[in-house]
Amino acid sequence: MENGAAPTAPAVIVAIDGPSGTGKSSTSKAVAAQLGLSYLDTGAQYRAITWWMVTNGIDTDDPHAVAAAADKPEIVSGTDPAGPTITVDGVDVAGPIRTQEVTSKVSAVSAVPEVRARITELQRTIAAAAPLGIVVEGRDIGTTVLPDADLKIFLTASAEARAARRSGELKGADVHATREALIKRDAADSSRKTSPLAKAGDAVEVDTTALSLPQVIECVVTLVEEKRAGK
Repeated sequence: MENGAAPTAPAVIVAIDGPSGTGKSSTSKAVAAQLGLSYLDTGAQYRAITWWMVTNGIDTDDPHAVAAAADKPEIVSGTDPAGPTITVDGVDVAGPIRTQEVTSKVSAVSAVPEVRARITELQRTIAAAAPLGIVVEGRDIGTTVLPDADLKIFLTASAEARAARRSGELKGADVHATREALIKRDAADSSRKTSPLAKAGDAVEVDTTALSLPQVIECVVTLVEEKRAGK
């Protein structure tokens, strides 16, 4: 090393996949912050393009209309885990993309191949530019977006545990209704033709049902550190 600089840890790309309510976002952000890595919430990007479609009057049930508009919005993701940001055409959409209207339409928009191609390219560009490495969370990162990721983790949890967590996030939500909605979304995301929600063959599965968030974070940090030490 020049000037006696301490050797830096090699850049590491971590893919964290799994269905809603498994603790993906909280875990990914905390792991990235703890290890000094960038962070990318790919679900937010799909929500952002869905928000743009809704705002601009595109019929989200018409795949041809969605495909034709897929290249129009400019989506920019900030990758600081302490304060991730997302803008569409320069507008901060971190709040608006979490509405029920966007949530109910995101699976349909995400299933359109042109949308996935556009967002996947964006995700790969961001991951390649991360100086120290990045934690990328989503549903098809280890299988489609970053198949050569250094470490792939697939978080799972029972439908009951996931619904309880998600309804805790959605203040006052009905746990039963939330569970039904999660199961429906899982089915949609797992059965779509383009880049379905799936566990990569070489992914480490972590069942978070009985684990606290700090335990999940500790488990993933250990996995990343072991991978980095072996690089």
